[in-house]
Amino acid sequence: MRIRPTLNWEPAGDLPPATTDLTPVVEAVRAGGVVVLSGAGLSTESGIPDYRGEHGSLRRHTPMTYQEFLGGESARQRYWARSQLGRRAMGLARPNGGHRAVTALVRAGLVTGVITQNVDGLQQAAGTPDVVELHGSLDRVVCLDCGAESARAELDRRLRAANPEFEAVAERHRTAQVNPDGDVELPEEAVRGFHVVPCAVCGTGVLKPDVVFFGENVPPERVARCRALVDGADTLLVLGSSLTVMSGLRFVRRAADAGIPVLIVNQGPTRGDRWAAGRVELPLGEALATVVAKTGAGAADGGQ
Repeated sequence: MRIRPTLNWEPAGDLPPATTDLTPVVEAVRAGGVVVLSGAGLSTESGIPDYRGEHGSLRRHTPMTYQEFLGGESARQRYWARSQLGRRAMGLARPNGGHRAVTALVRAGLVTGVITQNVDGLQQAAGTPDVVELHGSLDRVVCLDCGAESARAELDRRLRAANPEFEAVAERHRTAQVNPDGDVELPEEAVRGFHVVPCAVCGTGVLKPDVVFFGENVPPERVARCRALVDGADTLLVLGSSLTVMSGLRFVRRAADAGIPVLIVNQGPTRGDRWAAGRVELPLGEALATVVAKTGAGAADGGQ
């Protein structure tokens, strides 16, 4: 199934009203068997903007699509130059209270699975094991020709060696705001002349971050793993996602069709509200700290 590159969604018709009452979420979590589906909103308190919130990155930034990335060397040059700078900013982000709360709920046995749409690795850094990275990770790189996988840190070393002059560019733009996909805005003159390196294994292959771009397929084995988690859940809890793209929304619809309650904690309406038993509109860090306290899950000690 191909994900259509839906970048924005506008509510149509009457959606169920939101509440600030966390009681249904607390009761569901206390009962256990919860599977979490998280989105960019969970990382905003770590300094990474979401896509579609009040200060979302889509207000100033259009993510590169899969088709654009494949379409030409200039697009890949632009992506890797911006990503080279964005990775440094992303590397400064640390797990926040929301990430740590999810870890606490996992360790308490109340959350039995975590699916994240985020590619920043912060949930794993908070100490949560076995996170399913629905959209992949910025920490990995894959060759589109031979399929070899490598660490982004190794590519960083090679790109630095191939672009020694880029350090001056990076210094001039070090305050540029990072986007959820690890990209930053750079003027064209800063990108021009950036050298993209080929795969180190086959010597000629095109390298791509191991993330699902807009317009790209989620690997079927990953989809199957997520379906299995959702099918085995007593409750699906969505945290910080507008559910605009079908890659996440389909699991909400699947749960609702199977009679599995869906609860959403998100600031702003979501595309999944009509299938949800309720949506709580509160800041995630505050809301999840309350859930941890009221369920007796204790504080997580993972992450910094």
